[in-house]
Order: sequence, then structure tokens, then C-alpha cells
Amino acid sequence: MLEKIQDLQQLRDRLRLFTAEREWQQFHTPKNLASALAVEAAELLEPFQWLKSGESEELSAEMQTAIRHEMADVLNYLVMLADRLQVDLIAAADEKIQLNAQKYPIQSARGSAQKYTEFHLQQESTS
Repeated sequence: MLEKIQDLQQLRDRLRLFTAEREWQQFHTPKNLASALAVEAAELLEPFQWLKSGESEELSAEMQTAIRHEMADVLNYLVMLADRLQVDLIAAADEKIQLNAQKYPIQSARGSAQKYTEFHLQQESTS
């Protein structure tokens, strides 16, 4: 039995081994991995279709399992794509949070679902 994965590097290493054992590296181009990621993300959306909110009380045990598996597929393809393109996902996520903090300042964004470009339009019209 394989030991439990504890972090993204261990997941990356496990995926590298899994792929190498099957000689699948030839198929894992950035384009193919991005395409597979998009497909899996769409499959993640499917169980939520037609639900009122998708909160856990609306989901059967089977639906929760399917969602968990689709989430794993999305994560696995994302980690493989990051590995192929040499992207540090944690650093990229941190960078994006910092950028979003600039685009969505607390005083403008709190309690609002508007896109950041709308904040700028509102500020300009009140100036």
C-alpha cells in the first residue's frame, strides 16, 4: 500500500510515477493537460446542475462521492500541468491573492459580487 500523500510535491511525484509506469508522458502535453483539466472541471459542475444551491444537504452520498472524485481529477490534471510548465502552484496562488487584493479593496468589495472593473466605474461616476 502506498503511503498517504501529504502535500503537492508528494502528489506531483506520485502522478509522475503513475504516468511513467504507463508511458503516458508522450500524451501529457500542456495543451492536452489543459484540455483534460477543462473537461474534468465541466464534469465537476454536472452534479450541481439544477440544484438550488448545491449545499451538502442537497447532495446524496453518491453525489458527494462523485464530486469528490471529480475534484481529485481537476487537482491531478492541474498538478500535472503545473509540473509540465514548471509552475509553483502555491507561489502562483499567493501571487494571485495579492493581485486580487489590489483589484478588490476591502472597502469597495465587501459584500459585493461585482467585478473589479465595476468598482472603478462607480468611483469615476461619483468623482
